[in-house]
Amino acid sequence: MNLRMIEVIAPAEALTEARKTVDEENIMGVWSDTIDDGRGILRMLVNMDQTETISDTLSKQFGNEEDFRIMLFSVEATLPQPEINEEEQESAEEDDVPARISREELYADVTSGSELTPVYLAMVVLSTLVAGIGLILDDVATIIGAMVIAPLLAPNVALALAATLGDVELGWRSLKANAAGLAVALAVAFVMGLILTVDPGSEELLSRTMVNLKHIIIALAAGSAGVLAFTRGVPAAIVGVMVAVALLPPLVDVGLLLGAGYIQLAIGAGILTLTNLICINLAGISTFLIQGVRPRGWWEEKKATKASRIALATWFVLLVVFAIIIWYWGQFDVQAMIS
Repeated sequence: MNLRMIEVIAPAEALTEARKTVDEENIMGVWSDTIDDGRGILRMLVNMDQTETISDTLSKQFGNEEDFRIMLFSVEATLPQPEINEEEQESAEEDDVPARISREELYADVTSGSELTPVYLAMVVLSTLVAGIGLILDDVATIIGAMVIAPLLAPNVALALAATLGDVELGWRSLKANAAGLAVALAVAFVMGLILTVDPGSEELLSRTMVNLKHIIIALAAGSAGVLAFTRGVPAAIVGVMVAVALLPPLVDVGLLLGAGYIQLAIGAGILTLTNLICINLAGISTFLIQGVRPRGWWEEKKATKASRIALATWFVLLVVFAIIIWYWGQFDVQAMIS
């Protein structure tokens, strides 16, 4: 059972009313205390699924109070063990309570890995070097190591979340991080292709130039699974997804082949890279919407609905275009391009 501790700090009078509101919810425990300057603190032990509903309710009622603040903490364990009430579970399912972490927790998790920082760029460079060496040596284990680092995954999940919430600022931040990461990885791989010996017949290099429609299914399914892992607060589960829809190895493939002068083969790897990029965003937005990720206010929700529809339509059209390109590319003999 995933538990969260919600702490609310507000004037004592507001907390008295907040306590009445919270008592109406079916939560595991609630405690209150005074701190200083007429303020108090209210602590609640709740199921993960309840955090968004409770925090939204309290924010709407007391958000204008001076010094009002809500803090959310993950609870690793509690003793005695909480009892599972089947009637409460059935009631939550009937009330359509989202089986995911709260909007704010999801936002914090996603955005933390999508900022354009020196550390992010360093991770891109290092993972590009690892992937490049793995592709040149035809070493699957080394390539998987670069996949697991996956620095380009978080900016794309953040971009999908921005489209879902209609968050323009997050959208621009994730776009900048995405563009910078892609450009740096491509540049590093290109230089590696110039100075190192690249064998276009290498199985790992060649496999990422032969794109077919099955890659679309894999990327959509794995992209959706990755977003589900984020919304459930279980990032360990995304390691396998990172491998399945890795953006970095095919992108590095493009750079290596371009640097070595194999332009036609690089086109195939570029198609795979862009297909994965499109599928991650399309699957991400769709999964966020199915999971009920919405802004708090009705006005923000109206803007978010419009933004998500535009984004879905754009990514879908791009996917159709690339499906046609992939079908057309499949008519060529990739092996003949090596010579």
